[in-house]
Amino acid sequence: MSTDLAEKTPAGASVGSYLKSHLRDYGMLLALIAIMAFFQVITDGTLLKPVNITNLFLQNSYIIIMALGMLLVIVAGHIDLSVGSVVGFVGALAAVMMVEWHWSVYATIPACLLVGIAIGAAQGYWVAFWRIPSFIVTLAGMLVFRGASLWLLEGQSVGPFPREFQALSTGFIPDLLPFVKSIFGVERMNGLAVFAGAAIAALLVWLGMRTRTRNQAYGIEGEPFSFFVMRNVLVSGAIIFVSYKLSTFRGLPNVLITMGILTVIYAFLTESTVLGRRIYALGGNQKAAKLSGIKTERLIFLTFINMGMLAALAGLIFAARLNTATPKAGVSFELDVIAAVFIGGASMSGGVGKIVGAVVGAFIMGVMNNGMSIMGIGIDYQQMIKGLVLLAAVIFDVYNKNKSA
Repeated sequence: MSTDLAEKTPAGASVGSYLKSHLRDYGMLLALIAIMAFFQVITDGTLLKPVNITNLFLQNSYIIIMALGMLLVIVAGHIDLSVGSVVGFVGALAAVMMVEWHWSVYATIPACLLVGIAIGAAQGYWVAFWRIPSFIVTLAGMLVFRGASLWLLEGQSVGPFPREFQALSTGFIPDLLPFVKSIFGVERMNGLAVFAGAAIAALLVWLGMRTRTRNQAYGIEGEPFSFFVMRNVLVSGAIIFVSYKLSTFRGLPNVLITMGILTVIYAFLTESTVLGRRIYALGGNQKAAKLSGIKTERLIFLTFINMGMLAALAGLIFAARLNTATPKAGVSFELDVIAAVFIGGASMSGGVGKIVGAVVGAFIMGVMNNGMSIMGIGIDYQQMIKGLVLLAAVIFDVYNKNKSA
């Protein structure tokens, strides 16, 4: 939680009043819990079965990875409509490199990431230094790279890929702690998954207590103690529950580790670095940021480079999951990514949004897709429901902004 929010919390505030004053921060998390509970009941427990939890991570990994970059772009006051086409293009390029040109996996992956960086730099150059609206530049990019994918693949699917490449998405971390299963007396259990879940939960509680103690030492009034305890119990319990479920299937997916590391890096970048604060300042008021000495053009340029790299990574993971590159790969991904960021609390006008919120927004979309598919709801109704959820999230953002004005 940021210091400015903490300072607005009166001493001795109740859990209800605190939650009401911080609805933007916790509203979507509560919505995710409610949606998961609803689908868990409606699907007779299928949603939270180990195999389905694993599928949730595999199916939404590329959306979450791109949402991290899209959040920075939107916070900076711009948008990128080309990410879906970049996913398809990079997947097609990787397929051609490995299957037709016989490149090794270890040469293909860095080459494709460099291509993604180059794409982001090309688009960011026109947006940052020529001040062409990002909507126009990235819309053009969407068309260009969709056509380039068709050209590369010649309208056909290309695959399969080597196992090392497939492991990007469908691989699992081997159990490095097999003795843990003997402690619990469960034969089919991945000890590393259980230990990792418990360690992460303990680390989050320790970090929360340290932050709370430090804030109190500086006289900063934070969240009520009862809410602090309740939040940590809920988050820690969820992490341990998910890790246990994963341990009874195949353990920790490689892509989950990738998502986790990237989420931590970008959360630290946005909340604890000068660069992150400058991006928020840029989105809040670009003219004021420029007058204060921030090199706004370079900052915009970097956000698009970052977006291109993450879109390329998502393209590699998506292609690895399908084990083939298709001309239609990545279609409408940009809409899911943008929706996830806005549902997660980002503001349309820029300057507002959090990494954790973007991840929560992506999971809301993913859980809804997964739950409705289990229920047998058609894709037509799924699209309409997702559109209504996005509209409700934007209305909620506008309502909160007008209320606090």
